[in-house]
Amino acid sequence: MLNYKRYQRVPVDKYPERSWPDREIEKAPVWCSVDLRDGNQALIDPMVVSEKIEFFNYLVKLGFKEIEIGFPASSQIEYDFLRQLVDRKLIPDDVKVQVLSQCREEQIARTFKSIQGTKSAIVHIYNSTSTLQRDVVFKASKEEVKAIALKGTQMVLDHLSEYDGEVTLEYSPESFTGTELDYALEVCNAVIDLWKPTKEHPMIINLPSTVEMTTPNAFADRIEYMCRNLNNREAVIVSVHPHNDRGTGVAAAELAMLAGADRIEGTLFGNGERTGNVDIVNLAYNMFSQGIDCGLQLDNVNEAIEIYERCCKIPIHPRHPYAGKLVFTAFSGSHQDAINKGVQAMRERNSQIWQVPYLTIDPADIGRQYEPIVRINSQSGKGGVAFVMDTYFGFKLPKGMQREFADVIQEISEKQGEVSPDTIMEKFREEYLNKKEPIHFRKLKVDDLSDETESEFDTKVHLTYTDHDVEKTFTAAGNGPLDAVKRGLMETFGIRIKILDYEEHALQSGSDSQAAAYIHMLDAESGNVTYGVGVSSNITRASVRAVFSALNRLKLGGE
Repeated sequence: MLNYKRYQRVPVDKYPERSWPDREIEKAPVWCSVDLRDGNQALIDPMVVSEKIEFFNYLVKLGFKEIEIGFPASSQIEYDFLRQLVDRKLIPDDVKVQVLSQCREEQIARTFKSIQGTKSAIVHIYNSTSTLQRDVVFKASKEEVKAIALKGTQMVLDHLSEYDGEVTLEYSPESFTGTELDYALEVCNAVIDLWKPTKEHPMIINLPSTVEMTTPNAFADRIEYMCRNLNNREAVIVSVHPHNDRGTGVAAAELAMLAGADRIEGTLFGNGERTGNVDIVNLAYNMFSQGIDCGLQLDNVNEAIEIYERCCKIPIHPRHPYAGKLVFTAFSGSHQDAINKGVQAMRERNSQIWQVPYLTIDPADIGRQYEPIVRINSQSGKGGVAFVMDTYFGFKLPKGMQREFADVIQEISEKQGEVSPDTIMEKFREEYLNKKEPIHFRKLKVDDLSDETESEFDTKVHLTYTDHDVEKTFTAAGNGPLDAVKRGLMETFGIRIKILDYEEHALQSGSDSQAAAYIHMLDAESGNVTYGVGVSSNITRASVRAVFSALNRLKLGGE
């Protein structure tokens, strides 16, 4: 049994003044990618400079205006990477590079040296303020820890004259989630008062859940408290940097936005230390699904996956929201049926608003294809098989036929597992379109009898067929070609059949279009029923082929 008594509940701040539960997300935050710093340091095989440059260029292409590129003061590779970005003029004028530094003189001095030549930069300083780290790591008092933050801020101020561009200061009380709330506010306000930001030249207060310690609502309370009580709030950009230790990083980020956060630091697909950073792709598509401009060019998720997996050497989980290979796939029969009906309803209504059960967005909008939406296995039902036949091959199976054919595919899936669309179509041909034994329709001549007053019928047919490969003919009359063929077959083979239903549709548009016909037939002697299917450029021939298909399935002809 789990020894739960080793652990104690993390204290939750009492904040009855909260107003964030009544708000809605209405616009995208300022996005800052930390893939090249927080993400890269969490890789088993960190990116080399060429990979970092490719990744940086892709982040720019996606529309990121703030990109944390590393810790140049502590790593020669990251220093050289930044210098390559500068020397090769790869940083657009509207993009700010962000560099991280501890509150140490030698590191801040080297940081300023690394950013020379950039138009603007975010200098990100931090120190841990948490109760636990003050006790066991630094063995320092609250005043001593606050002094570290102020000393770092002053050192940045002292180095401003060395830099020709514009510096935005970012300060992070690391392990904010483990810091007493009033003390975190005290440290941040001290930094703000020393820096003296203005609305025209704001600073960033970044509040990281360096370790996610409790529920997202508690994090939102802390963010709203900080937003309400920070000094000079109109000159401060409140940023959050959620991690995912409890698996609620996305929820924490969204609730933090409701609570007043202006900016989010995260990574593509959530790569980062331990369980990862907050997933920007997930967050952005969540906004997109609610009709909000996410502010990033994420219309081709496959390209993002390819670059990410190649540079980071980490595969995307198949159940990753939006990006996973299986997230737009339905195996459940009821889900498949609902998706099928939803897509059909949108077509029929010519709706411009996406509303399909189980699919929060149209996969095509993010560069995915319809092909993977429905996959057929032993858990699938008639709706899924019908969806594949319609989407892939254009056959709109009658409702009753959907169950009949689904039972055929079910037998295959129970033996071999997942059934591919090509296998489904192959079985459809075998069961219906190529059901030509023992009798096979060959030719049909139709005569109009409407002018012959002595005849009770309006149509005569002359039909040629083969019975066990022997060519034969019959002539029959009826009210229309199909009725005449049915009467001729009953007389020729001594059978009693009834056509219960008939449906047809075009398989493709244009003058050379093919038509599909479906016949639901009853054998009046046995009570057995089945469907037959025929295809031809001539709808009458398609209908007759469907009749012969049904007869062969019922084993009524050529006995």
